[in-house]
Amino acid sequence: MKQKFQRFFSFVLAAVFTLAFSASALAADVVILHTNDIHCGIEDNVGVARLSQYKKNLKKQGLAVLLVDAGDAVQGAPIGKLSTGESIVNVMNAIGYDFIIPGNHEFDYGMARFFELLKMQKTPYYSCNFTDLRTGEHPLQSYKIVNAGGHTIAFVGVTTPETLATSTPKYFQDEKGKFIYGFSEDESGQKIYAAIQKAVDEAKAKGAEFVIVVGHLGMDGTIPRWSSTAIAENTKGVTAIIDGHSHEKYEARMAKGLDGKDVLITQTGTKMQTVGKLVLHDDGTMTSTLETVETGLPEPDPKILKVIEKENKKFEPILKQPVGESLVDLQERDPATGERRVRSQETNMGDFVADAFRAVLNTDISLVNGGSLRNTIKKGVFTYQDVLTAFPFGNMSAAVEVTGQTILDALELGAMNLPEENGGFLQVSGISYTIDATIPSTVELDAHGSFVSVNGERRVKDVMVGGKPIDPEKIYTVGGTTYVLKDGGNGMVMFKGAKLIDDGSLTDADMIMEFVQNHKNAKIGEEYANWKGQGRITIIE
Repeated sequence: MKQKFQRFFSFVLAAVFTLAFSASALAADVVILHTNDIHCGIEDNVGVARLSQYKKNLKKQGLAVLLVDAGDAVQGAPIGKLSTGESIVNVMNAIGYDFIIPGNHEFDYGMARFFELLKMQKTPYYSCNFTDLRTGEHPLQSYKIVNAGGHTIAFVGVTTPETLATSTPKYFQDEKGKFIYGFSEDESGQKIYAAIQKAVDEAKAKGAEFVIVVGHLGMDGTIPRWSSTAIAENTKGVTAIIDGHSHEKYEARMAKGLDGKDVLITQTGTKMQTVGKLVLHDDGTMTSTLETVETGLPEPDPKILKVIEKENKKFEPILKQPVGESLVDLQERDPATGERRVRSQETNMGDFVADAFRAVLNTDISLVNGGSLRNTIKKGVFTYQDVLTAFPFGNMSAAVEVTGQTILDALELGAMNLPEENGGFLQVSGISYTIDATIPSTVELDAHGSFVSVNGERRVKDVMVGGKPIDPEKIYTVGGTTYVLKDGGNGMVMFKGAKLIDDGSLTDADMIMEFVQNHKNAKIGEEYANWKGQGRITIIE
């Protein structure tokens, strides 16, 4: 009850929050529009074309307007996957961003492609904590100083160290598995605090009056020492944090910096649910709101609509191909509330996908990370575009032979964050288990966010395989993706070194199409009617 009251109080505070600065008043209002976690959803919700027109309208009013993005833009839907990010870069270039940072999913097409996309951008990525460990150098600039409204504002970019586990870990490693890129990660958080503080101090030394951290960090469900709250509380001189990563919506959550000053933290949700508007007023105050059509966002910018149409036409023929028919809605969210559930409980989408991997790969069980399932497949005939929208990562299939103990460790890691989300929460087939969320997690992670051990009572109980209790010593075949079973994604390094019996024969989207067309006669049936699944995962709360 206390936690619910605190969240409610924070929400009310956000709606009315105004922060006064002791510094001299600004010469004119400076409007900072911001987005985060677009995930290729350029036409979703309010859409980027409305954002573009809103920016133009504010400028026509004589306001100083800046536009920033807090990461995870180029991945998440077919237009991103099929163009490996280029179409989204083209759209964002047309809108005209002033400052952008890489989120964890900007790296999903590999390091070579990351640097190719960087060259295509009119405004480059910034990140003060992304490091080439071979040289100790930062491949990206740490901050950008902008003169607007008669004052000097610095933006500092920060990318979550969770990237090492939540993008594909091997992309940051050499051929021997040694990390050659890092994000100032450690087990205390001190490295990233120091990296940010260095950038803040440098920007202030160059005359910045206000320093705004643009961070792909997040709050709920993220590793606490790397959250936006922890960043605020362990640095000084930061005016506000424009946040991303956890797909939450908050106009103004508050934290205290090391200097005792208030730090405003704001985030817009995901898929263009809102447009963030942070205003530095000419009277020396700051306000933060989340804008929607209802609050007055204008009609879409025709110029940007044409750019989007041009990009979409490149892929229309392949995307419109029908795949099959579903007799039910396959959900990764609660259909009543719209809240994402596939990362914290069983859903019929999770059951269906896990069944697909187990059937096509012909394994004893399958384990699928909930974070890889990104959209509902609606009842009726569905197309290749629908499949790619639901499975945008292009993860490759894998099957391994491992002991029951390895499976137990993986289930324990997936359950560690409950009741909060975890992208590594495991949807399953051929296996059932219970999670006792009243037991505090005793999972130990290393500095990279990867599994080390379980040092206490386990949350995961009553694990059954094929109707029998799991045998920790027995060898089982496990189907899933290379992301989890080979590359250690979501910290699942317990599978590293396992005997591979399938290594990348199909993408996850192709796996789904194979299952539907050749195992289900092109129909997804009523066995998946309950959106909460078939009772494979029981949670004691």
